[in-house]
Amino acid sequence: MRTAERSVRAELWGRLAASDPGLLRLTAGLRTVTAIALTLLALALLRADVTHLVAGAMGAMAGTFAIREKQRGKQAVTLALGLPVALASVSLGALLDADVVIGDVFFVALIFCAVYGRRFGDRGTALGLIGFQTYFLSLFVRATVPLLPGLYGALVIAFACSAVTRFVLLAQTPAGVLDRLRRAFRARLAQLITAQIELLDAGEQDADKSLELVRVRTARLHESALMIQGQLTEGTPDEAAARLLQRRTADAEIAAERLGLMLLTARGSESADTLTLHLPGASLPSGGEQPMRDADRAALRRDLQALRLLVLRPVHADRGTALSQVRNRLLGYRDEENLPQAPPAVRDVFRGLGEAGRAVLGLRLALDGPVDDSDDTPATTRSREELDAEDAAIGSGEEERAADEKAATGPRPSTRAAVQVAVGSSLAIVGGELLSPQRWYWAVLTCWIVFINTASTGEILVKGYRRLLGTVLGVVAGIGLAGLVGHHTWTAFALVLVFIFAMFYTAPLSYTLMSFFVTAMLGLLYTLLNSYSLAVLVLRVEETALGAACGIIAAAVVLPVRTDRRTNELLVTVLDQLADVTRSAVDQLSGAPPVDLLDKARRLDQSLADLGASTQPLTHPITPLRTRRDTVRYVVALLESCAYHARSLAATAELLPSKPSMAADPRLRGAGSRIVRNIEAIAASVADRHAEAGVEAGPSIASLLQSGTSADARYGQVTDRVLRHLQRLDETVVGLARPLGVPITRRGN
Repeated sequence: MRTAERSVRAELWGRLAASDPGLLRLTAGLRTVTAIALTLLALALLRADVTHLVAGAMGAMAGTFAIREKQRGKQAVTLALGLPVALASVSLGALLDADVVIGDVFFVALIFCAVYGRRFGDRGTALGLIGFQTYFLSLFVRATVPLLPGLYGALVIAFACSAVTRFVLLAQTPAGVLDRLRRAFRARLAQLITAQIELLDAGEQDADKSLELVRVRTARLHESALMIQGQLTEGTPDEAAARLLQRRTADAEIAAERLGLMLLTARGSESADTLTLHLPGASLPSGGEQPMRDADRAALRRDLQALRLLVLRPVHADRGTALSQVRNRLLGYRDEENLPQAPPAVRDVFRGLGEAGRAVLGLRLALDGPVDDSDDTPATTRSREELDAEDAAIGSGEEERAADEKAATGPRPSTRAAVQVAVGSSLAIVGGELLSPQRWYWAVLTCWIVFINTASTGEILVKGYRRLLGTVLGVVAGIGLAGLVGHHTWTAFALVLVFIFAMFYTAPLSYTLMSFFVTAMLGLLYTLLNSYSLAVLVLRVEETALGAACGIIAAAVVLPVRTDRRTNELLVTVLDQLADVTRSAVDQLSGAPPVDLLDKARRLDQSLADLGASTQPLTHPITPLRTRRDTVRYVVALLESCAYHARSLAATAELLPSKPSMAADPRLRGAGSRIVRNIEAIAASVADRHAEAGVEAGPSIASLLQSGTSADARYGQVTDRVLRHLQRLDETVVGLARPLGVPITRRGN
């Protein structure tokens, strides 16, 4: 009974970890709610009135969510600096309340400084947010000079409660975050394998649905890998440990993605391209009769389930159990003589299971540490020796791999955003005053928010639309809740806490949902301040629409960054990094000195993620340009396919120093040069439409290989391993030229 309960708890915890990697959303929500609850409790014990309760709650929220630094020491300094900023801001709000013109001018200046402060990193961003939010607080509670002593006390208590929550009750360290991210990666890897099992068993009617599930879970696994990458520096004790975890995570991700492609190929008589796995709406390849027999399907299902079990169980659970036999069987598939008799495509899947088993073993050893190897078969022993050799190569190469990213120390937002927000806020103040002299600041708040984390006019337009939609829905909910709650103060505060948690938990998932919870919460706060009425909530919608419109106008007129320009800049960055990764990987596979390929590959992945985010206005369901939307999705899918093959090339190149059985193949440099030239030509054409750049297509990559002159035949092994990736990358790059309008020149075979 207890075993079953533990299993259920472990399953639920695994699902939670997979849905919220690192439990970052859960922690953010709980931390903010706890800080507010402590503040309300302390103020209630001091018999504070409702106005100070509301001010304390808003101050605790601002002092908690604004801080984004990872190190606890830096968090403490920022929180300590935030308190005088908050006190000064609320003081100026109260002092300038009587002088409308001067108050408005100061508010615009404060907004400009708050946005401009982002160029100074996380601390500048946090202090800017605290300053803006506490000035807004003074407007919300209608602060006056006589109220200032009480507001000072509420803010001091709020920041103290925020500190207690952050550093005592819900303390969070970079190492702890990384540990939870690693567990999330394992949980998402297990979920991806489960989706692959469903794809294996799916009939013709359910095949596309199963493929979509595989596609979504592959993307989520990649997201987890990027999150781990962002936490490695602070969360690991040294550079060697960071690189080891980075390597093992990348190996597991690539092996899982490759296994999914092999399953797609085995389902039909035609080879599945990586585009099938990356393009939303793509269907399974169909080419006639399926080559897979029922016995093959049963064996694959058994081994996929075994692989999933290996992912979830700690490595020390293997010894003396059936799990060690499962592990040994999977690793045995790396040897040709252990592959079952089956069609070639199915045998490839078993090979993929063997490589995935090796990657999972490496991941487990990196996360759980070494264990007794008495149950190992020769195949397992060989895999362990290979992993140990790779670990030694990673550790010994640290001195030679100087960090070449030091220049990228953090975000430096330009002055453009500060000027745009200041202009938009000025328009919002004027329009808001015309709508309501008492509550004009709602328009300013919306204008401010739509500029956060946006970089183009299209992104601001989409964000403004989502905020307006969420606000309208939140007003409807606020009307009903305010009527139900009435003047029951603590019931209203309890619901406010629920909505605040939901707001932070859903913020990364849906901006519309977050806006809904914010508006519903504000409706309850209005009720507490005896300001509730249907007219107030309708005014909230009007001010929101006005603020969004002012933000869009400012973004479109003042130093505008067009969505096309923004996406083109990011596209060129992606292409430049793709060329860099491909060139470096091919050079290393050809015998050049080793370089930091995994970091290059991860920078490519991050740039591709930035490009995907910037194209959301072009692919949003409300866009009227359907053909353009489909083209953008197709281009992004092609780039994701290119990135997958580049990651695979980089991972194979990193194996060379630790693989005595493999040697660099000097023929690859010449064969891969065409791919790099084509990528650079596309980048030049995107950067300058008048550039005379073209893409060359022609003979296959295999046919470009010159006869080797080296007496060492080991380089043939590395060629066999990367030739398919090079060929697919070559074809995908040529395919990328077509939707981007780059001329293609064909050479004869």
